[in-house]
Order: sequence, then structure tokens, then C-alpha cells
Amino acid sequence: MSVGETAPPVPDVFDPRRYAEEVPHGAYRDLRDHHPVAWQDEPEVLGWPAGPGFWAVTRHADVVRVLRDAATYSSYLGATQIRDPDPDDLPFIRRMMLNQDRPEHARLRRLVSRAFTPRRIDRFTALARARARALFAGALEQARAGDGTCDVVAAVTDDYAALNLADLLGVPESDRRLLLHWTRRVIGYQDPDEAGEPLLDAEGRPVNPRSPGALRDMFAYAQRLAAYKRDHPADDIMTTLGTDPELTGPELEMFFFLLTVAGNDTVRSAAPGGLLALAGHPSAYDGLRARPRHIPLAVEELLRWHPPVLSFRRTAARDTALAGRRIRAGEKVVVFHASANRDERVFAEPDRLDLSRTPNPHVSFGDGPHVCLGAHFARLQLGLLYEEALRALPAPRLAGPPGRLVSNFINGIKSLPLELV
Repeated sequence: MSVGETAPPVPDVFDPRRYAEEVPHGAYRDLRDHHPVAWQDEPEVLGWPAGPGFWAVTRHADVVRVLRDAATYSSYLGATQIRDPDPDDLPFIRRMMLNQDRPEHARLRRLVSRAFTPRRIDRFTALARARARALFAGALEQARAGDGTCDVVAAVTDDYAALNLADLLGVPESDRRLLLHWTRRVIGYQDPDEAGEPLLDAEGRPVNPRSPGALRDMFAYAQRLAAYKRDHPADDIMTTLGTDPELTGPELEMFFFLLTVAGNDTVRSAAPGGLLALAGHPSAYDGLRARPRHIPLAVEELLRWHPPVLSFRRTAARDTALAGRRIRAGEKVVVFHASANRDERVFAEPDRLDLSRTPNPHVSFGDGPHVCLGAHFARLQLGLLYEEALRALPAPRLAGPPGRLVSNFINGIKSLPLELV
């Protein structure tokens, strides 16, 4: 910017409705170039009350700095969603590992890591591959019986993510649809199509889907399942958690919530996003079919291109400064993963899909002490899904625009019509 030239206005990247059209990469670029730490208003939207506003952090280096500095940027003070929780719900929300700082976060992460071992996860390779193969076969059958198209979210990716997680957790087959139901209710609360009938309080106001009342049925199920696993142990996560003497009942409930919702939706959002990118880039798809050894690199690039989580919130624990902006203690600081992943300062030609890109320091699984505990499981599932897509689908093409989630948190794809035959 030359001397005397003013910076362009600060674009809005808060309104969840704009994400139903597309991820606002142009707005992110403006922020990175001219307002890397920018104040965003937080007006009333979709019936949710106005908030005090927040700092939007969009450059890769600043996002990583915030995520790594938990002493300055707290997950505990205001939790990790942009919207402030109801003050009465905050103590409850803080019981979740995601919304804690050291030392309690480190203790709980150590406990759940006992269950979430690479050995246990790798055991599901053959099962996940067979599931992906069967789901794509069903999608092809559906397409051949109709007009040659199929919504692969409904036919493949929703079930793939939920059923794999159910196997890992040890959820009985008869109960597996509950995982998708709970995920839609919690993750899709800003989207009328996903949330279902809104939960209202006695005065007719929306109830936060993460409040104790909204989660009562999920928590009761977690306790029943843990009790069953204590009597019928198996090689699954709920057996390990249910028999851990260091884990309290409320902590077990919160882990079940975290694994059910975050564990499911990471793959549930990333998988159709990856397939959308591949279908929209036929030459890249053909190249990957010719060089399947590049699938591990392709998984990383597709995660960079379509991160499952758009943003995460922290709260300043003390007065600080970031990218020349003064941030006061108590103010909200929101990092935008989807912007950091397209930062020209880190990624050469960030708007080009390069399935052999290396290095690829994307932040789709976060960074620092809260880096995603299930990243290995997610990568395993995505790699197997793409391998089976390459085998089953010679040339998938978009048959219409994808249906995107109304959310400034999850980069969700509700429907993805593809031409398969």
C-alpha cells in the first residue's frame, strides 16, 4: 500500500449465513493483506443474541502463535466457540477437555490417550476399507438405477464417518444412528436444515445445543454404554474409558460427547470436501489415479483445501499484542484455519490444488497443546476413502452445486451430487 493510500474496509467473516454460499477466501485474503488481526462485530443472527465482538486472526504465523501460546490465549476462560456461552452453562462447558488449559487439560488428554492409541486405530484399516468399498458400490448402484447421479454425502460419507467411529467407540449396531443424530444437532445448530426443531427455554429463546439440558440424553447413553462395557469388556475406547479409575463420571460423559461430535464431524466434513475438490479438478483426479502412491500427500492437500473446522476461539488471559494490535485481557481472539491454509506467505500458489504439495504445514487439525487427538484416525479414514473412490469411480463430475452448512465453525457439506456413471 503506497503512502497516503488507505486500507480497504474490514470484511465481515462472522455471519454464518455467508458460509452457506462459499468459504469467503476473498475476504480472508483482504484480511491477511490489510487487517491480519481485525475487529469483527458480532450482531444478532438467526435468533442468537448479539455479542461483544472479537479479533479475527487470519495469517498462518499468527494463527499458530495463538494456538501454541495457551498461557496468553486461553481455552478455559470463555470456551472455544465464537458465541459466548450462557454464564450458567460455562462451568459445565469447561469440564470438556477442549475447553481447558494446563494442567487439567494435560491430565485429561493423558487419560484419553490411553484409549486413542495408534495400534487400536490401525486395527480398523481393513474394516474401514471394506466399508468404503461397499458404500461406493451402493452409490454406483443407486446412480445406475436413476439418472447417473448420486448424493455421496447421503450415500457414502455420512455413514462412513459415523460407522467407523461407532466401531472405534464400541457402540452397538442398533444404536449407531444416534451418533449422526447427535452430531447434526450439535454441529448444525445454526442451520435450520440440520438442527431440526430448535430447543427453546421456558421463555421461548434458543437453547445452546452444548448446554446441560440439551445433552442430557447423550450423557445418559454414555453412562449406560460404559456400564455395559464394564460387564462386557472389548477392545474399544468406551471399554478403556469406562474402566479407567482416574476418570470421573462427568469426565466420561464429556469425553463421549467430544469423541462422538468432534470425532465424527472431522471426517464427516473433510470427506465430502475432499471429494468435491477432486470432482472439480478432473486432471488432478486423473493424476492421482495414475499415481496412487501420492495419496498420503493428497490427504494433506485436501485437508488444507477444505479444512473441516473453519475457526476456533480463544480468550486473552492478559493484555497482549498481536500483529501490532493491542488486545486486552478478556477479549475474544478467533483463529481462522481456512484462512491460514491459504496464506501466500507460507504456501506457494495457495489457490491451486496440488496433490503432491510438500511441505504442507496446514493447520486443519490445529496446533499446540490442543492439536487434534484423532488426527491419525481421520487421516487413516480419508486415505482409505480416497483410495476406494479412485478404484470405483473412473471420472466423477459435479452434477450440481454442493449444499453447504450454515456455520462459521464447521466447514460442512450437507449434500454433494456427483455424476458417477
